[in-house]
Amino acid sequence: MGSRLWILMLVVHQVSPFRCPAEASPCRVLQDDIDCSSLNLRWIPTQLPAIIHRLDLSQNLLQNLTEQELPPSYSSIRHLDLHGNNIQFIQPGLFQDMSRLEVLDLSENSLDLYAALKTHVGPLTSVRRLDLSGNGLFTDMSDYFLSDAPVLANLSLDGNSITKIGRHTFNGSQALTNIDLHNNVIIEIEEGAFESLTGLSELDLSMNSISCITDFNLVQLKMLNLSKNSLTNFQADESDQEFELLYLDLRENKILYFPVLPQRNKLIYLDLSRNLLRSVNCSGPLEELENLKDSGYLLTDYDKPLSLCGNQRHQDLPSLLYLDLSYNQLKALPSSFFSSMIALESLNVSNNCLESFSVDGLNSLKTLDISSNNLQNLSFGGNALAALEVLHLEGNAFQTLDTSIFTRLPSIQSLHLQQSQLSICFPLDGPTGGCVQLSSIPTLRYLYLSENGLLSLPPGSFQGSPLLILDLSLNPGVDVVPSSLTGLESSLSHLSLKGNQLQSLSIDFSLFRNLKSLDLSVNRLTEVSLWSGDSSVESLNLQNNSLVTLPSDMIIALHKTLRTLYVGSNPLSCCRNPHLLTLLQQDRLSVPDIASATCWITRDSESMEIGVSSVQAEHCESADGKVLWISVIVVLALGLALVLTVTLKLCHSKRHGFNRGIKV
Repeated sequence: MGSRLWILMLVVHQVSPFRCPAEASPCRVLQDDIDCSSLNLRWIPTQLPAIIHRLDLSQNLLQNLTEQELPPSYSSIRHLDLHGNNIQFIQPGLFQDMSRLEVLDLSENSLDLYAALKTHVGPLTSVRRLDLSGNGLFTDMSDYFLSDAPVLANLSLDGNSITKIGRHTFNGSQALTNIDLHNNVIIEIEEGAFESLTGLSELDLSMNSISCITDFNLVQLKMLNLSKNSLTNFQADESDQEFELLYLDLRENKILYFPVLPQRNKLIYLDLSRNLLRSVNCSGPLEELENLKDSGYLLTDYDKPLSLCGNQRHQDLPSLLYLDLSYNQLKALPSSFFSSMIALESLNVSNNCLESFSVDGLNSLKTLDISSNNLQNLSFGGNALAALEVLHLEGNAFQTLDTSIFTRLPSIQSLHLQQSQLSICFPLDGPTGGCVQLSSIPTLRYLYLSENGLLSLPPGSFQGSPLLILDLSLNPGVDVVPSSLTGLESSLSHLSLKGNQLQSLSIDFSLFRNLKSLDLSVNRLTEVSLWSGDSSVESLNLQNNSLVTLPSDMIIALHKTLRTLYVGSNPLSCCRNPHLLTLLQQDRLSVPDIASATCWITRDSESMEIGVSSVQAEHCESADGKVLWISVIVVLALGLALVLTVTLKLCHSKRHGFNRGIKV
């Protein structure tokens, strides 16, 4: 009996696969890549190819990972994506037989529930990239995944709830080169937590609650992001050793004074924007720093007072290319601060409290932003800023400014002078006070002069400056005459005269052969006869004016090149603009405000406003027909009256003659 049972089981085992064929896998297969993402799977499909290089199981409903789900036969997998499931349990040792697994993505799951079991996930012998972000992991929970990852190079732990990095956290993953701890709640980093990681080059600690960095000694690190913390100071270790640090991001903290950086550094990028910087000295005013120390504001993690940076007030930054000091409380920037920055290319000190700015040197600088300060005085040394291409000065209140300050910038291409209350000098009058010369700057291409309170543009204001873009918007009452733009006929590409309360404009834009964009919106124009010949304009903005008709010759001139037209908020006539209505119906023309563009018609002696896209031929024909019929009726009535009058007269004359004949 027993032997028969064994035979029966053997037969069933051999036959059952043929009796119950498995359903086809719902996954998409492309060579050795299997895509099973976003299929609402609760378990991993069994009918998968024997050889798999990449298996994507992201955005499903998986909860448990066991050998039954991922059998050892899947040892060929190199990239396993389990992002966005609900994984709460991983069988210990599950990945140890996946000897080729290099990328493992476990982000956006519920691994905090697994870590609460205090069970190690087992060896990750070949994994080089591990993503554990968004799993709600608390302090020390990451240890259960990192204890045996000997070749792990890239680790992401962002978006968790880690509050402390212990000195033993990364003992099992000594090959790490990149660690992302962004968006946690880290308050404390134990001494020695990263020192053993000799290959570590990138460390992201942004969006945490770190309050102080003292004795920074990670000489091998190349990129450090500490933005959006609560840092009050940053101090590197006093060492003669050369640090490899290239990028340091300290923006959006509470730092009061310039950080104490490594004496021998290779920094090329330093961002200190949106802090509380009051001084660019490495210690600030000595007596003020001492007061802060006495009050306990500047302390290390071990309640040791912060050491000063010696007698050196400014630090050497010979390799620095980018420096951002914007949105701070700086009142002064001594020119000596920049003396070591011989390679600096971009400097941003906007949105501070600077009242004056002067600089000598900085001959590698290409972009300078000192906008939105309280600048009253600005001066550049004779040989300064030789490579400067872009200068932002908007939002200041200059009282004195050298007339020819911009003509001495040999490489300047873009000037941003909005909201600076500047006036333009007459080119032929020579140096005069209270204005700046904007002509004869052969490198200048972009000029922004909006909201300057300009009342006039002298003839030849920009002659000798081959501008591509000229922004003269929001200068109410400015007088723009044809000679104002003399010299720009062959170069000007974009012109904005928006918001200037212009009532008329007498410039012939046919002369501007390369003009592509013209903005005349928000003015008081009642007519626009601006082209005597062909036009090159592709974009024209006429919004918010007082235009009733657009001349037919202007529409014909624009017809060939115009691609975008704004005409809304004008009292246009529906029946006196046939050429405009025809133009608006063309498919190649874009009218972004077509939904709000309207015109007026007269119906039953009343004016009505309708959308320009709704105008039909009968709207105008009916009006013309009524006038015609009324005219015909009036003419007929007058003619009939005349005929009756003549007839009556003739009849009266004949009757009178007849009566006379009888009498005789």
